Amino acid sequence: MNSSWWKGLVVPAALIATAEVAMRINGSTSMSLAAPSDIAAALAAALLDGSMLAATRDTLISAGAGLAIGGLLGLALGILFGLVRPVDHLMEVTVEVIRPVPSVAVLPIALLVFGFGYTMEIAIVAFSCLWPVMIYTRSAMAGIEPRLMEVARALRLSPWARISKIVFPAALPRILVAFRLAAAIALVVAVTVEIAINPLGLGYGILVAQQGLQPALMLAYLVWIGIVGWSLNTLLSLAQQRLLGRAARVEVAR
Repeated sequence: MNSSWWKGLVVPAALIATAEVAMRINGSTSMSLAAPSDIAAALAAALLDGSMLAATRDTLISAGAGLAIGGLLGLALGILFGLVRPVDHLMEVTVEVIRPVPSVAVLPIALLVFGFGYTMEIAIVAFSCLWPVMIYTRSAMAGIEPRLMEVARALRLSPWARISKIVFPAALPRILVAFRLAAAIALVVAVTVEIAINPLGLGYGILVAQQGLQPALMLAYLVWIGIVGWSLNTLLSLAQQRLLGRAARVEVAR
């Protein structure tokens, strides 16, 4: 680990200290602000009583299931579109029409179809995760060295063997980057759905705290969501580096 990693904490620490001093000197009657020490106390209390962890479980279930479903579907479509050009051209207009639709715009439809609960949230998360994985995978397919495909044809590999032994390993670095991006999107969309309409998870916890005039708890949920998101990204980044080594750093730099 870089010995100067602590330098990245200087600015956040200074901002937290400034906010703490300002709140203690001036005070505040705002229902949306709280001192950092009060936020930390509210976060610790919510973690100790289990409410924060229960909400985290609900959000991660929806985000994880949606990521798995949308990611696998996007992976399959990306491979199909990347390898079969006629299908790619046939579906290009359809994909470009549907892809820009915001995930929250399908909330009313998902609510009518699935009702409240995990299923509705998972469906919306899957819809949002499908596109980045599909686009990155399709791009990865197009970027495969043509000579590798010539080798596959020369060896007379079956379509499945061609994908599993040549195509997928060559495209894996970009596919893993796509899943990292999709994981961040999954968490954001899950929390957004919970705030907007679904009564469970971290997003609903923010809404309840805000309506209960508990700014410290509301901001504690926001801090915790940031910690969860950072932790997920760190774990995925470490897994990517473990699998790919130097290739992971090259792909991220692109």
